[in-house]
Amino acid sequence: MKFQHHLAGLCLLLASVYPITSARADVELPSIFGDSMVVQRELPVSVWGWADPGEKVTVLLAGQSKSVVADESGRWQVKLDALTANAQGQSLTVTGKNTIELKDVLVGEVWICSGQSNMEWGLGGALDGKQEVDAANHPQIRLFDVPGHTTAVLPRDKCPGNWRICQPSSAGGFSAVGYFFGRRLHEELDVPIGLVGSNWGGTRIEPWTSLSGFRSVPELKAIAEEVSDRELKSQQGENVDVGGGSPAAIYNAMIHPLAPFAMRGAIWYQGESNGGEGESYYHKTKALVNSWRGLFNPELAFYWVQLANFQQPNDNPAGGDGWARIREAQRQALTIPHTGMAVIIDIGEANDIHPRNKQDVGWRLAQWALYQTYGKKDLVPCGPLYSSHKVEDSTIRIAFDHVGGGLVVGKKEGLKPTEEVKDGQLKRFAIAGADKKWHWAEAVIDGRTVVVKSPEVTSPVAVRYAYSMNPVGANLYNREGIPASPFRTDDW
Repeated sequence: MKFQHHLAGLCLLLASVYPITSARADVELPSIFGDSMVVQRELPVSVWGWADPGEKVTVLLAGQSKSVVADESGRWQVKLDALTANAQGQSLTVTGKNTIELKDVLVGEVWICSGQSNMEWGLGGALDGKQEVDAANHPQIRLFDVPGHTTAVLPRDKCPGNWRICQPSSAGGFSAVGYFFGRRLHEELDVPIGLVGSNWGGTRIEPWTSLSGFRSVPELKAIAEEVSDRELKSQQGENVDVGGGSPAAIYNAMIHPLAPFAMRGAIWYQGESNGGEGESYYHKTKALVNSWRGLFNPELAFYWVQLANFQQPNDNPAGGDGWARIREAQRQALTIPHTGMAVIIDIGEANDIHPRNKQDVGWRLAQWALYQTYGKKDLVPCGPLYSSHKVEDSTIRIAFDHVGGGLVVGKKEGLKPTEEVKDGQLKRFAIAGADKKWHWAEAVIDGRTVVVKSPEVTSPVAVRYAYSMNPVGANLYNREGIPASPFRTDDW
């Protein structure tokens, strides 16, 4: 009896580590495929699932038919040729020993919307939430949400979820930032939009990143080794626990099962839980981007939200408190190709880590996508971004990218468009000499540059702008009404 007991236990252990592929009665698709879905236009479309080993599976969509034989594990995958946008619902048929017919399939643009609570925040909780939800009738926008908050030690093949047509009954709980982003894309591009939400409030960036992503960035070698050791132990049958803070654990359960679904890009609103970091967050952003590009599209567009102004202002001109350093890391990460950043230091709330103005956040993310991903070069993608500086006697001249129609002193209130403040004074500029002592500075717009000086600094070497947790009063914009990003010219 004792031998039989141990044998049964061993069988259970082996089954948990090496799942036994039993004969499947039906061909099966992952949850990312379903009625009312959107598939990505102009890219090869991967369709995959499970069947009996050796079973022939045929996929039919938009007049294309591709067949494949399931491998020894029962996994199969076909790759359809790129499709053109189509707002008319079609059927996607998968046939093996049984037939699956998915109805009302559109072809358009697909984006994943991910991050912590500010991306998870539902449309109903945004400014004017009830009116926005009541007006959310967009039959060509389709919403897919990965429900729950789950983790896994090893990458999973499956997760729950289903596609829903965007209407008041489905939009209210979907990501407000994702919705406003997708709505603007739909209005501007006039093609179907698919939005895939996968979010978890209060999470760090590390759990969303794959092992391969960590391995791609040498500075993150220690994290890569941690994840690799954990996975190896699990594969060897050890009991390994992971939680919402474990590197790669959310990725394994809530991102990996969506791959290799073709997507155009990702929008990302996260960082509060990594808020004490500086340059390390830049390295982690690179790892995240690399890992997701390896899944969905080698040229996946990636646009993130720089953290909003929050908590009480700091009157120390040196700044550097709170989220100042992580915002600088987010700006630094713009060196990663085909990325962009929505600056929102003008629409946060000092007493609420969840600012309700999600409309401008989605709009500013869409501005980047329209300009860079969709080639609308008549747009200016963002507000002024620090480009270079030059010391001129007792002043420093700052040059910017994305000046657009010109630099202005601006004022932003609620959902109203930014107003230019005629004869307004720029605020939140600080200047320092070689002694590294910071002083509030006089800053003046001079053409497409800003000239900064202080009578207390006769030989300046560095400038900082809005470099604090809540840089209240920061008011440099371009004429397009988009705020300048905080920056510093020093590395002290």
